[in-house]
Formats: sequence, C-alpha cells, structure tokens
Amino acid sequence: MSRSDDPRQTYREFTEAVNMRPAELQQWLETDESKHVGWRRKGSGGGESVGHESGRRIIDLLRRKRDQLTAGDYRHMRKVVGYVRRHMAQRPSGDVRRTRWRYSLMNWGHDPVKAPLPPPGGPSRKALERRGAPPRERRAPNR
Repeated sequence: MSRSDDPRQTYREFTEAVNMRPAELQQWLETDESKHVGWRRKGSGGGESVGHESGRRIIDLLRRKRDQLTAGDYRHMRKVVGYVRRHMAQRPSGDVRRTRWRYSLMNWGHDPVKAPLPPPGGPSRKALERRGAPPRERRAPNR
C-alpha cells in the first residue's frame, strides 16, 4: 500500500485541505458566484460544474463517520486534496477575495483567505481569535 492509499493519511490530508464547515460550504454552494465558476463536462449542456458537484459530495463526507466511508469516498478525498494543492500553488498576486480562483477553491471546500482549522481536540477557531494561541509553556506537548 502506498502512502497515498493509506486511509488515515488520506483522511488527515483531506481534513487539512477542507477548511470550511459543512453548513458554511452548503451556504456557499447556493450563491451565484459558486454556480458560475468551474469546468463543466462536455455534453453537460452548461449544467453543474465539476467543483460544485464535488462540494456537495464533500458536505456528505464531512457529515459521515469515518467508519461509514467507502473506498470511493477515499478516492474522492484524494482528488480534493490534489485539487486544493494544485490550485493553491497557482495563487494569483494581490487581493484574491473576489476572484474566480478563490470561488473555485471554495467549491472544493477550501477558502484560501480563511485561517486553517485548529487541530481536533484543541481550542476552537473562535476561541483562538478571541484570546490568541496560549503561551508555549501552557500548550500541550507536540503543539
């Protein structure tokens, strides 16, 4: 089994790449900006973009328990991680808040202007924003 086929590694990379919560992504996918970016399959007649379709699947993946995930789900997670990594490497210069580049990434569950999600079991993002990270001497080991 290669490293990319390890379900634990795939899950970890997926949860690092996707920094939007399911409800947040759901709300985003309902916007006009979300619906007007991305590549559409030939013959789709201008239907849903690949990224928009992926966003709906990501919501489903985030809401399921790990023991409910299938091999197909892990394949999609690897696809999401690859997409996010490739497109983050192509970040345009300047303010990206109102760009098709950002909107496309958001369809895949990653908002590039948002701070990354805190690690599981740690303080919430809101708590970190209110108080900041704790001093090093008060942090748990390996943090």
